[in-house]
Amino acid sequence: MDSRQRCRWAQSNALMQRYHDTEWGVPERDPRMLWETLMLEGFQAGLSWEIILRKREGFRAAFAGFNPQKVAAFDAKDVERLMADPGIVRARAKIEATIRGAQIFLGMQAQGEDFSDYCWSFVDGSPIKGDVATTQTALSAAISKALKARGFKFVGPTIVYAWMQAVGITNDHEHNCFRTSEVGEEPCDIR
Repeated sequence: MDSRQRCRWAQSNALMQRYHDTEWGVPERDPRMLWETLMLEGFQAGLSWEIILRKREGFRAAFAGFNPQKVAAFDAKDVERLMADPGIVRARAKIEATIRGAQIFLGMQAQGEDFSDYCWSFVDGSPIKGDVATTQTALSAAISKALKARGFKFVGPTIVYAWMQAVGITNDHEHNCFRTSEVGEEPCDIR
């Protein structure tokens, strides 16, 4: 681990440092990656993000690279296969929510709605400046409500806020963190 100043949460080990330095808070515009990250955040509920990171490649293998077309077609046999897979978090409700999430993603696509445009519409397409000490906001509650209305599960306000941080919808790097100004887009004031 090098000596650059980082967000406090990223200083615990090399895995968290690498994730912080290369991914966390970088504005993500790819619709599939936004969906994958939202699904992984749902799996993280009640656990630490480090557990999910350690199992991320296992998740990707188990969920066909988070290809929405493939995941949407998973059936009861696939659910049982996933429940037996030690490479992922084996929670039936979360597995089923991911399959349903893929179906919703594809339904949006079929209606001509881009998931990335939808996600970024809540902040007018530009990252906002947040507060790393916050676990949820009025905006994450509003996004949570909108996602739930579409049928997504495991998208409560706290999960949504963690997802917003991860995908750079909000820039929550601490002020003294070297990544604050490096994440690719200048955040506007908090909304």
